[in-house]
Amino acid sequence: MTSAVDTGPRKTRVAAKAKQRPGDQVFSTLTVVAGGLILAVLAAVAVFLFVQSLPAFTAQATDFKGDFSNFWSYVLPLAFGTLWSAFLALLIAVPIAIGIALFISHYAPRKLAQGLGYLIDLLAAVPSVVFGLWGIGVLAPMLQPFYTSLVEWFGWIPLFAGPVSGTGRTILTVAIVLAVMVLPIITAICREVFLQTPVLHEEAALALGATRWEMIRMAVLPFGRPGIISASMLGLGRALGETMAVAMVLSPSPQIIFQLLTSQNPTTIAANIALNFPEAHGVGINILLATGLILFIITLAVNMLARYIINRRKAFSGAN
Repeated sequence: MTSAVDTGPRKTRVAAKAKQRPGDQVFSTLTVVAGGLILAVLAAVAVFLFVQSLPAFTAQATDFKGDFSNFWSYVLPLAFGTLWSAFLALLIAVPIAIGIALFISHYAPRKLAQGLGYLIDLLAAVPSVVFGLWGIGVLAPMLQPFYTSLVEWFGWIPLFAGPVSGTGRTILTVAIVLAVMVLPIITAICREVFLQTPVLHEEAALALGATRWEMIRMAVLPFGRPGIISASMLGLGRALGETMAVAMVLSPSPQIIFQLLTSQNPTTIAANIALNFPEAHGVGINILLATGLILFIITLAVNMLARYIINRRKAFSGAN
């Protein structure tokens, strides 16, 4: 007994495509153009700096302001001062910012938390020249007696070796000023990240008998670790590129100096460009632009490293 098999044409279901509206097409095109524009501007800046920096790499010793044999001996102390001051600023700012963010998000009453949040946001709008004036007129004279005591107590530690600066205008003062400047950025981002912690994670920790701090340590901080790293890198970018505050506070010396309290201090690339560009001419302009290229590379490398760390820790953030 054979069964009849229908070999006729079968109807296939075709997924109906939603009709794309003109507004969607315009918006999609604008987003692609905006994203491409960022890359184009970044590439244009990199090409400009590289082309203008070529004469500096072959410059003679007489072209440099100071006793330098070549470009690399000139830029090395500047790169060190840039990284050293930014590192010290982050070392001061990150723990304080995390503490403030946790207080606003998990400890302070709602009205107080709103007021503190507004103050933190307003602090980010203060111009850098104001911070520089504050560092010169208030912070440096106030800290100078403390620096003298630090040298007396801990002078045997190389970082606190003397002779102490008589004005208080040291790399540590600059680091404190930079820390205050990057504090609002790091605090605002950390606060928003901590507020995004899943409520179920927090309630589960509290239900198991954890104290509030234990809940924060087990649920909030692991969830917010990528956000903390991102906030720190944004603050680091602000510290690396800061110009006026560093130029106003420091008495620069083109040396690699680790001491924090002496009158001789390494300067940063941005501050060096701001101080010397008005008087530069000829190859001197190319030398300053070449130092800007080095700062561009440093900032790009720091951001790439931060992105790598965030992606590497994403699986352990607690967010998924």
